[in-house]
Amino acid sequence: MAWFAEKKDLVLTPLSLIAALLATLKAQRIAWRGFVAERFTHAGWGFWRDPEAVSKAKERLATFTLAWLAALTFKALNSPLPWMIGPILLVSIASMSGLPTRSWKPLRNAGQFVIGMALGLYFNAQIGAEILQLWWVILLSIAWALAVGAAFGVVLYKTHRHHIPDLTLSTCFFSGAIGGASEMTLLAEKEHGRTDLVAAAHSLRVLVIAIVIPFTLKSLGYQRPALVTLAKDVSALGLMELAVLCYLGVWILKRWGRSNPWFLGALLVSMGLSLSGMHLSAVPTGMSNWAQMFLGVSLGVRFSRDFIKMAPKWLMSVGLGSLALIVLCALFAYLTAWLTGVPTLTMVLGTAPGGIAEMAITAKVLQLDVPLVTSLQVCRLLAVLVLVEPLYRLWDRFWGEGREGS
Repeated sequence: MAWFAEKKDLVLTPLSLIAALLATLKAQRIAWRGFVAERFTHAGWGFWRDPEAVSKAKERLATFTLAWLAALTFKALNSPLPWMIGPILLVSIASMSGLPTRSWKPLRNAGQFVIGMALGLYFNAQIGAEILQLWWVILLSIAWALAVGAAFGVVLYKTHRHHIPDLTLSTCFFSGAIGGASEMTLLAEKEHGRTDLVAAAHSLRVLVIAIVIPFTLKSLGYQRPALVTLAKDVSALGLMELAVLCYLGVWILKRWGRSNPWFLGALLVSMGLSLSGMHLSAVPTGMSNWAQMFLGVSLGVRFSRDFIKMAPKWLMSVGLGSLALIVLCALFAYLTAWLTGVPTLTMVLGTAPGGIAEMAITAKVLQLDVPLVTSLQVCRLLAVLVLVEPLYRLWDRFWGEGREGS
């Protein structure tokens, strides 16, 4: 590792050139297919002649302006995570009120990329060794997440099977599973479930948890001494090198068809560099704040007026169930904290049934153990993605067989 750190310039320069070459080849491949030419026509000189494109651009500008003002307001109110919670709340309210809100996928991807890159910088060799010693806690957390997710699915099915048309066990199982929204929706579609209900359940769960947990923890007033990243200074060149290397991780995960590549790809590369002792640059605070805002907007725009009208009893059950999951996971976190000596609030965030980025950002802002929270959340996500489908088939065979119509 020491040799690698000393020779980082010899290593990074070729890697940067390789990344640039791969990006160039990718661009040429896309251009060859005619995609770039078509997009240039619509997004370039012809953009202003397309009324629909201009309308979408105005809606995005208005949405992000509202999100920015919301972040500033919540910051002035000393709210937890103002750059994420402020945009989530105001943009979702605007969306549910019928106002034309709109996110932009490239900015959402950029937000995930920056957050992943920033969180990876909190790791080092000592922290990595400490996390490895808690391997049994990680396995226990995975088993707990699978169990409570399946139980939540059973509750949803028993509650709504008589008044929601075409409600299947698969719909309820993948709605209750503590995993990524897009992945659970695809699995539900594969098992002939109602994808609209699954997507709605996960969107609402993440919203509830992203708002309730930060406010609750901050109101309790618990904080530890601030953790710092090993790369304390911002270097323009180092930040560019870090971004290029992290994009290589994104590119690889996208090529492999993995979920959430913009966050996980950047996180894994940044974490690997930090664990190896290579500290290229810190991520500017302003960049992290804007990244949180982009994530907040992407979540807030999901809650349209039609979203609220769709199966209101289902949404109420999911909202109440999400609060119950928070309580159950907090009790589990208290137990594991007692067994391990890890601070309780760190375990609460590590086992919380929320999104990785949201919980890791909360840990960062509240000065908790970012590496452990991130590790618990990432390991759970990966394990759920691998195990949830075979678990559903087992669950359906021994519990659901013959009960779909009962």
